[in-house]
Amino acid sequence: MSLAFRVIDTGLREGRANIAFDAALVELHGEGAIPDTMRFLRFQPTALVGRHQAISRELKLDRCREAGVGTGRRITGGGAIYFSPGMLGWELVLSRRRLPMPSLADYARRICESAAGGLSRAFGIDARYRPRNDIEVAGRKLCGTGGFFDGDTLFYQGTVLIDVAPEEVMSVLNVPRAKLDKHALDRPESRITTLRELHGNTPDDTTVQKALAEGLAQGLGLSLEWSTPTPLEEARADKLYRDEIGSDDFVFEIDAPTGDDVRRGEAQCAGGTVVAFLRVEGPASTPRIRDVLITGDFLVTPPRLVLDLEAHLRGVPVSDASAAVDAFFATARPEMLSIVAADFRTAIERALAGL
Repeated sequence: MSLAFRVIDTGLREGRANIAFDAALVELHGEGAIPDTMRFLRFQPTALVGRHQAISRELKLDRCREAGVGTGRRITGGGAIYFSPGMLGWELVLSRRRLPMPSLADYARRICESAAGGLSRAFGIDARYRPRNDIEVAGRKLCGTGGFFDGDTLFYQGTVLIDVAPEEVMSVLNVPRAKLDKHALDRPESRITTLRELHGNTPDDTTVQKALAEGLAQGLGLSLEWSTPTPLEEARADKLYRDEIGSDDFVFEIDAPTGDDVRRGEAQCAGGTVVAFLRVEGPASTPRIRDVLITGDFLVTPPRLVLDLEAHLRGVPVSDASAAVDAFFATARPEMLSIVAADFRTAIERALAGL
């Protein structure tokens, strides 16, 4: 039996307001106040960092200011992205009990394959899921996605590039050299494609929405019910925007620390990059971790996992750091996409070694 799924379109909004609406959906769904929902959304020009990223390392902030591009921080992990009205956002908020799958990776594959199927059928293209969280056509990225669990709630979101210049997409993003080398690219924009380029013209938003909705409905066994946002959702989103997500404190809360006493370590893995920044204290013979910040474009769930790991490591003797990381993950048992506990341990070890 198919699952009834509400579909809403919240239109064009400022970037941080869109993220606040994301958070409102997750909270209200967890409270049982709203049903399983598919949302379509559009952004005014905005550069967004992932939940765990150091903002000045990922965005060209001066360029954002010069170009009038807003900045924001997502509630999902993953890498930095640029949004404009020429791109369409889509997302699912659903109960894991109603659509049970073993892991976040299984949800990512099923959702991305479903969305890719809808786009392929509608536009005569060969869109395919590429682990960990992309939809590509002939090796070029058409959609990026990401998500997390919050109790029984799965929040999963994606972006489809409709009509935007690849140069515009990359103009405010800092793309690490290692990422270019990984894809054998000299120019990052060469890995991006759009529906306009693939289809020969620019499809309207309604057509793209229909393609995605039908693909997700077919692939996930959903029965769609088109509706509108509720006053409750708007009020909760407005509160979250005012109290947290719309503030510079939230957007800029994670950034690379500076100072001669900061130690930095990095681990490259299939699921992204983990970067650890550490300060130590105490006598040279028995130093302890004083401060720790873990950043990167990884996808992990639950959302507060990284904060809990940082708190777990503060005050730990340097000699016990590796064991402390292993002990934390043995207890936490998180869901991660193409990344493992050893990647976090490697970043910590390299920072402590001064590498």
